[in-house]
Amino acid sequence: MEIEICSASGRVITKLPVYASSTVGDVKGKIHQAKKGPYPGRQMLRLEAKGKALDDKSTLADLGIKSGGKLFLKDLGPQIGWITVFLSEYAGPLAIYMWIYTRPWIFYGDKAASKPYAQVVHIAAACWGFHYAKRLLETIFVHRFSHATMPIMNLFKNCGYYWGFAAYVAYHVNHPLYTAPSYDIQVYVGAALFVLSELGNLSIHVALRNLRPPGTTERRIPYPTSNPFTALFKYVSCPNYTYEFYAWLSFTVMTQCLPAGLFTIAGMYQMTVWALGKHRNYKKEFAKYPRGRKSIIPFVI
Repeated sequence: MEIEICSASGRVITKLPVYASSTVGDVKGKIHQAKKGPYPGRQMLRLEAKGKALDDKSTLADLGIKSGGKLFLKDLGPQIGWITVFLSEYAGPLAIYMWIYTRPWIFYGDKAASKPYAQVVHIAAACWGFHYAKRLLETIFVHRFSHATMPIMNLFKNCGYYWGFAAYVAYHVNHPLYTAPSYDIQVYVGAALFVLSELGNLSIHVALRNLRPPGTTERRIPYPTSNPFTALFKYVSCPNYTYEFYAWLSFTVMTQCLPAGLFTIAGMYQMTVWALGKHRNYKKEFAKYPRGRKSIIPFVI
């Protein structure tokens, strides 16, 4: 059979001979081979000009496309691997913070490194390093990505956000004039809650990884496992974001630093947007999705 590949405006780009058993990925390959479109990783195919992106593994028969049917092609622009982006955006904050932790003369002057550090400054550096080292290891060993690439501009946007905030927070926490919290209990409780939140975040990532068989994009409803940290799945759809928020809120309480608080607020805003979207998708995709769950904060959002 033959199908039409159209632009968003409806203009026919090419006509392709295909089979009902051909997948969306096969069609992308044919478009590229016919020199009518970019390489498959840059292509998005949709049933409608402004519809949802089609899964590469879906067959034309599954999508109800018959001879004479249409698919709409969008060029996603230059792409870069998800893993490359994640490693870049997480390695940067780790290196930047640890460099500023040494109080380099370029920021604080020649004699700053010789001045005493408050104990909380060392603890904050350990917490920051633990967080981003964990993220790097998760990217390599835990996460499974549903898409291999993302637009290359995301590399600059994401790195700008993470690297910029790393420098902003580090500059203030490590400053020779930084004022530590008056009560040690505030520091130690904040540090303990930070570590617990990080362990919770890791537990959720492992649970989500185990939901998706290797090499697939299969989605399932996540439920609590035998790990007590995953009990948060009873209340929210995205407990990994919940634990992430709790971790940076704890870091803010521990350091009593305004830039850390601003980093927490900015991150919470973005994670809430993501969580609301994922929560809606879960409810649309699964008819029996638990009704009592919120998106990110139990009983609230």
